[in-house]
Amino acid sequence: MIFLKKLKKICSLHPKTCLLLGEAFVYLAWARILKALPFAKVAPLLGEQMNETSTDACHTNSIILQDISDAVHAMSLHTYWESMCLVRAIAAMKMLERRGIESTLYLGTARDENGQMIAHAWLRSGPFYITGAEEMHRFSVVGKFARKLG
Repeated sequence: MIFLKKLKKICSLHPKTCLLLGEAFVYLAWARILKALPFAKVAPLLGEQMNETSTDACHTNSIILQDISDAVHAMSLHTYWESMCLVRAIAAMKMLERRGIESTLYLGTARDENGQMIAHAWLRSGPFYITGAEEMHRFSVVGKFARKLG
């Protein structure tokens, strides 16, 4: 019943927004499946390891970058599976790749207040952070994957 209410609400949005949310949902599911696999098998799918894309601004992409960021964030709150930072970053990376937009996925580690090791992932395209920006400052980069196109 709750699912039907959510679906009705999504379908009442502008068709472009509805499609973008649907795409985000599909890529979040795909990314969650990838997260369940050994990372050594997933890493080659993420791009060039220990490489970065340009930080130059391409303002023609700024609207789509914001739309993808919003769609991934919104749908990650409504999935039936865990859609935290790595899942969000992979989903957004694939959505950008589909549109021919380069991005870099970062992996970082830090210690929490109890001294336990924690990890975080975030995604950048040009100077814009698509996912994970709110926490990235706490983490040291231990891996990065550039998805260069062209």
